[in-house]
Amino acid sequence: MKSIFVLLIILVISISGLIDVAFGAEEESVLGGGSAKLIGAGLAFGLAAMGAGIGLGYVGSAGLAVISENPALQSKVFIFIGMVESIAIYGIVMMFIILGQ
Repeated sequence: MKSIFVLLIILVISISGLIDVAFGAEEESVLGGGSAKLIGAGLAFGLAAMGAGIGLGYVGSAGLAVISENPALQSKVFIFIGMVESIAIYGIVMMFIILGQ
């Protein structure tokens, strides 16, 4: 039920973002407008953040299990968590590159 609600929200946000593109098509082409940039930047950051969140859930739960058995491996677990979080940072960088063009 929760996943259906999330998909419905994503669908509404996507449609509301494309309405601006449809009304802006009279003045300039759709690909030349700024709306396509905003949609691309939003997708770049949103998908990267979603992937990092899912990955952090798996790595974090496995990391806590490892730390509870062997506390000496705590630094290695933090390295793996940092590697997962770097995916979100790459998404932010790509968002700024897309908006800067």
